[in-house]
Amino acid sequence: MRKIIAVASFTAVLLSSCTPKTQTATAPTGPATSTAAQIAQGKTIFENSCGRCHKLPDPTAHTSVQWVGIMNSMAPKAKLTDEQHQWVYDYIVSVEK
Repeated sequence: MRKIIAVASFTAVLLSSCTPKTQTATAPTGPATSTAAQIAQGKTIFENSCGRCHKLPDPTAHTSVQWVGIMNSMAPKAKLTDEQHQWVYDYIVSVEK
């Protein structure tokens, strides 16, 4: 009986570790919600904040879905606010089109 309980417990832990975690950061998804002025500000932030540490990536090199992951990993390093994060994302996906 103990073996069954141990196997069931192990299986439950294993399955729960395979479940995708919800993201705590605000991940921009869907159509742009920023105004033209905010998107222009996003371009400036992209050039200044992102370009400070590395060569700027080509916005067309990734899909909008890929950019969500990239932005979610890089925005905290660039110390972007949620608002700035959205503006940069909206700028990048506007170039993508």
